[in-house]
Amino acid sequence: MSATLLPPLRRFKIVDVGASATHEPPDFARLVAAVDCDIVGFEPIAAECENLMRGAKPHHLYLPYVIGDGSARTFYECSSPYCSSVYEPDIALVEKFQYLEEFMTIVKSGPVETKRLDDIPETEGTDFLKVDVQGAELLVFSGRCTTAKRRARDSHRGRIRAAVQGTTLFADVDTFLRAQGFAFHKMKTWGRTFKPVLMRDGPDASLSQMLWADAVYIRDFMTFGDLPPASLLKLAVILHEVEQSYDLVQFALQTYDRIMKTNLQMSYLRQMTAR
Repeated sequence: MSATLLPPLRRFKIVDVGASATHEPPDFARLVAAVDCDIVGFEPIAAECENLMRGAKPHHLYLPYVIGDGSARTFYECSSPYCSSVYEPDIALVEKFQYLEEFMTIVKSGPVETKRLDDIPETEGTDFLKVDVQGAELLVFSGRCTTAKRRARDSHRGRIRAAVQGTTLFADVDTFLRAQGFAFHKMKTWGRTFKPVLMRDGPDASLSQMLWADAVYIRDFMTFGDLPPASLLKLAVILHEVEQSYDLVQFALQTYDRIMKTNLQMSYLRQMTAR
């Protein structure tokens, strides 16, 4: 989205819960490249958090907190850091699939006090919330969605992982977020093959069984008219840069135009069709 299309906006705030680095860039990389952003990341594994801080750019902050509902929990650190969680891996389940158990071997565990996002001042004014906590997403959301003011600004993106013992499932998260005024937008799924079947694409390829997903939630588009105008513009930028949901972008801009008596929707459509 051209920077000249929209009026000036305040810096975007991205909150990254479960910020451990993977082999892929974060979902919000295009957003960071396109607009001025502050990133507040949470990574409870000390070595991973230290690595993030060493590579942090200006306006990036990483804290070693376990985010949840404020309760005392046990944190299970796994052989692959991004598989660690406050829920113990269900080895009886994952051992049935190719190339999963190797990542979920517990290397150590111990008691932790989780922290609620609402109690962390650095998260005030969140525009984009990414959550990847191996099945503990509902704990994170329950510690965030407590005021209408905060709910109205957030665009949630969460990874719902089914292959973890004791977790809430997608249906539970979906029910909770809908009750908080969010709507399901899209999903990307992953899986593995049941042993001993092995795909030619490699051991991490799937065939039929989906096991986890990235689920994207946004403020319910039926209530876009209740959002502050600046929040509508920020949501449009997020949808354009992160999700490439261009039809919903123009819908958000149409709502903004109706409130502000502008013509951003048509300018955006002309910009997109001129590509």
